[in-house]
Amino acid sequence: MAATGFASSLLGGRVSLHQSVRPSRAAFRAVPARAAAQVASTSGDAALGFKEMRKGIKEAADETVLTPRFYTTDFDEMEELFSLEKNPDLEMDEFDAMLSEFRTDYNQTHFVRNETFKKAADNITGPARKIFIEFLERSCTAEFSGFLLYKELGRRLKKTNPVVAEIFTLMSRDEARHAGFLNKAMSDFNLALDLGFLTKNRKYTFFRPQYIFYATYLSEKIGYWRYISIYRHLQRNPDNQLYPLFEYFENWCQDENRHGDFFSAILKSQPQFLDGWTSKLWSRFFCLSVYVTMYLNDHQRSAFYESLGLNTTQFNRHVIIETNKTTARIFPEVPDCETPEFWDHMEKLIVLNKKLIAIGQSDAPVVLKTLQRLPLLERFAAELMQLFIGKSLAAGADGVSSSAPIPCY
Repeated sequence: MAATGFASSLLGGRVSLHQSVRPSRAAFRAVPARAAAQVASTSGDAALGFKEMRKGIKEAADETVLTPRFYTTDFDEMEELFSLEKNPDLEMDEFDAMLSEFRTDYNQTHFVRNETFKKAADNITGPARKIFIEFLERSCTAEFSGFLLYKELGRRLKKTNPVVAEIFTLMSRDEARHAGFLNKAMSDFNLALDLGFLTKNRKYTFFRPQYIFYATYLSEKIGYWRYISIYRHLQRNPDNQLYPLFEYFENWCQDENRHGDFFSAILKSQPQFLDGWTSKLWSRFFCLSVYVTMYLNDHQRSAFYESLGLNTTQFNRHVIIETNKTTARIFPEVPDCETPEFWDHMEKLIVLNKKLIAIGQSDAPVVLKTLQRLPLLERFAAELMQLFIGKSLAAGADGVSSSAPIPCY
């Protein structure tokens, strides 16, 4: 599952977030190992401002509107949707074929670390080190969120639909593998997450099954385009390969793609979620929620992408446009992401979000901060509404659908 984390409850709640320090590009370059070792020897990298639950175990970042969250759903409704007894005409051929592919487990031996990981981490210091740790934590939390949801769905659907249940279980295997790999990468930076503690203590956000299907499809597909785009960029620009994790993204994206295809099959098996005007509104709403969340999140942390030699705006626009094209193959309607007006509204949201962040970080009294935020929040909501009522594209069976496969290479 991608780091968008279901668009973090669809932009609900507060908008103001803590903004990462934006160092110069030179700050991300490797430094001599001896100097790196001195920085790394700082207890738990305390100099970077991270709090620890215990030595080497990082306190989870505070939950905000743009951080990945954990999700739950109406499992009884899920059982109703997939029950073969209650839905004898449920089309299972595509699910059967997918199960065979998931069982093959193409990446079973792919995620194997080597000695270059720790050495590369030691050479990333200062502000760059902080930003890398934040990236790894967000990514690990998002993947672990997918593991928990898919595992429970696999357990709950075991009797009503064994095939779909096993696919969910195998997807939870993939997500657990990703989360573990990312958490181990965090330990290269002398910190890690206590995932068992998060399981018991993190708040869970409820989404109905219909919304789970829309959101997870988008989350997996946007994850594919993020991973493969970073991978291809670094293959063309090996000097920007600061950490070996990114070398694994080519195979990683295959898992994301397969997961998204599974949710596409689910939506096709439940046509009530693709037919009618309400489905069009919901599909457009979820697209925009995911795209806006990614755009704001990444622009708050543009220093990370610049460290890899990427232009944050160009990268985000490419990923959003390609994800939108992919989504148009199954969703009944998608926003038109290739108009100047669309990106004008997105840029205005960035400006407003920066102002909200600045207010949140000021020393002004709480009451004054609230008053300062109100006109900005009103304008923020107006920009979101303009995006929602803006030009859209009929898609799926009615529009720009395409059966062409998404390339992973």
